[in-house]
Amino acid sequence: MARFDINNIPENEEDIDFTDIEERYQLSFEEGFDNIVVVDNIPLVDETKEEKLIQFLRKIFKNVGEIRDKHFTMPKAVNEKGKLMSKGFMFIEFETAEQATLAVKLIDGFKMDKSHTLAVNRFTDVEKYSAVEEEFHPPAEEEFIEKEHLKSWLADEMGRDQMVIYRHNEVQVLWNMQKEQPQIAHNKPHWTETYVQWSPLGSYLTTFHTQGVALWGGESWKKIIRFVHPGVKLIDYSPNERFLVTWSNEPIVVPEENNDGPFGPEDEGNQIVIWDVKSGALLRTFPSLAPQAPNGRSTVSWPVFKWSPSERYFARVTPGSQISVYEAPSMGLLNKKSIKIDGVVDFEWAPSAGADKSGKVKDDMLAYWTPEVDNQPARVTLLNIPSQDIVRTKNLFNVNDCKLHWQNQGEFLCVKDDRHTKNKKVTYSNLEIFRIREKDIPVEVVEVKESILAFAWEPKGERFAVITTSDPNFTSATPGSTTLKTSASFYYLDKGKGKDTLQSFKVIKTLTGKSCNTIFWSPKGRNVVLATLRSQTVWDLEFYDLDFEPLESAAAKVPTGGEKDPAAYLQLLSSGEHYGVTDIEWDPSGRFVATSASVWRHTMENGYQIWDFKGQMLYKENLEKFKQLVWRPRPKTLLSKDQIKNIRKNLREYSTRFDEQDMESSSLVSSAERQRRRTLLQEWADWRKRVEADLASDRAAAGQQVAAATADDEEAEEVDEWIEEVIDEKEEIVA
Repeated sequence: MARFDINNIPENEEDIDFTDIEERYQLSFEEGFDNIVVVDNIPLVDETKEEKLIQFLRKIFKNVGEIRDKHFTMPKAVNEKGKLMSKGFMFIEFETAEQATLAVKLIDGFKMDKSHTLAVNRFTDVEKYSAVEEEFHPPAEEEFIEKEHLKSWLADEMGRDQMVIYRHNEVQVLWNMQKEQPQIAHNKPHWTETYVQWSPLGSYLTTFHTQGVALWGGESWKKIIRFVHPGVKLIDYSPNERFLVTWSNEPIVVPEENNDGPFGPEDEGNQIVIWDVKSGALLRTFPSLAPQAPNGRSTVSWPVFKWSPSERYFARVTPGSQISVYEAPSMGLLNKKSIKIDGVVDFEWAPSAGADKSGKVKDDMLAYWTPEVDNQPARVTLLNIPSQDIVRTKNLFNVNDCKLHWQNQGEFLCVKDDRHTKNKKVTYSNLEIFRIREKDIPVEVVEVKESILAFAWEPKGERFAVITTSDPNFTSATPGSTTLKTSASFYYLDKGKGKDTLQSFKVIKTLTGKSCNTIFWSPKGRNVVLATLRSQTVWDLEFYDLDFEPLESAAAKVPTGGEKDPAAYLQLLSSGEHYGVTDIEWDPSGRFVATSASVWRHTMENGYQIWDFKGQMLYKENLEKFKQLVWRPRPKTLLSKDQIKNIRKNLREYSTRFDEQDMESSSLVSSAERQRRRTLLQEWADWRKRVEADLASDRAAAGQQVAAATADDEEAEEVDEWIEEVIDEKEEIVA
């Protein structure tokens, strides 16, 4: 120990060096003051208004935790006028560090009034950032690592689409090869634990695991990012893949110690999480409002949050009371309050917000409906967001239930309402169609007079299809147990002649005596599949074309005035059957349809089939424990309208080139198949000779006599059997 020299004591206290004592007894701010926050930008007040200000701040921080009076510290100083005033900031001490963290998250940026916006920071952060060196030292430059393009599959020279297949414990990403076995793009066993799901634009393949979900993509299918949410069961992307919503039936549990996860104390007990897809950041968690099932488990109507097409807003309904609209990416409640709507049941966003002539983005629009209450009729309302202006309302009488169906371009809204007669003994359906783009949004009522099983708009079109039934078994039958007698009707918008002619939806044709219960339009419109799904006895598939060019016999139906008869252009192209079919999906190009039978529904002949849009089966494969087939979505085309118009104009030229490629591909496939068969035959002959030689050697070693070859054997004739297979067949009708 150094001896103390009394003769070297400095005259001034400021000259004494305390650095050795400070280093020895230094207190870490990270450990001692982590439950204290600094609140800046509060109003300057004197002693007379100090108590009033503290009470006001107490109300602001009430959702964070209880704050005692002695835990408010407001520094003061004498101003130029000699009056004791606060300095515009204060310290608040909470019971725990978690409450301090929650205060920063919830109150930072809170507007007290027009002139004061609170800035809340942890005291330890203030100390940490105040110790930053004044001189800037540039960080070390990281080596640039080029990432794979997430949309590389779109550059395929053959313009093929991809699909993902999940069978047993194996997941395969495949190229569609039309009539041939799909080509494997990537294959990975145990890639997911429950199922797989594409993002809306096809950039990511999502796999599900016990601890969360993972996103995969790029040419080599590397893992791009993962999101930790234990027990996740359902996910939903925003329309442009910027945000991801996950749901688990297990409430979030935050460990008291060694919490390495993304969740904090404020997330405890919540079940819904919203993430930023690119950064992986947790944006906010929400509690689930789903009711409890009789077995104690949570039930949920998915998606809980519905996104506006602009991704600026997302919303959910609290049945019977309100619609809560949130802003993205701030995750805050729009106008800091929910929209109170008594009795509200459901809502849907319009698919397209659009823009006005100046290019300014229009408000997003949503439609919601409320049921009959006392003497008030049921009502459908169109609401602009964020202005919350009511654009249109329509009262509905004697209504049991409603379903909202938007046309995919937002030009029409169809409200399918299930009605009852005054004595409530007979039920039927009506269609209330809102024409959104027209002045004052007129509403047309289409009376159906039967119960509607299915409704679907033609994509990018003005036509729709409905499946109806008057079968008495409809209300009592268990789904899938009884095949109902149904009718399928197609409607179009009759624009009439002249400016003053009223437009109305009229029936193109009604097909009776059917058993179909689902409608699948091609994503390009025009073609549609009517199918009987999940039935135990019928698995019919019918392929229709609504713009079929009629032959001379059909053309005779066209009136002499030149006006087209839409019914003359509705043509059944083909009928088929897929035993046990459970799912149907069009590929993004609208050229192919995949039908599948999943083991999740039954165990009979599981597998899938690929059809073309005309209803010709191209490929079939039965797979044991087959679970799922999903086409990979494509983003919107980058071609302009003029470029698309030019391609259609020169379609014959492109068709000739594609036909040549198809012929060449078919020829290569046929040649390869013949060569494969020759190879198999030669391998079999070599194997037979080898086995005969081994057998003769074994007999000789055993002392058995080997039969000598006879003259008849030498003169034996070898016969090659050729099996012909029809690769393609065309039929021409010669006038």
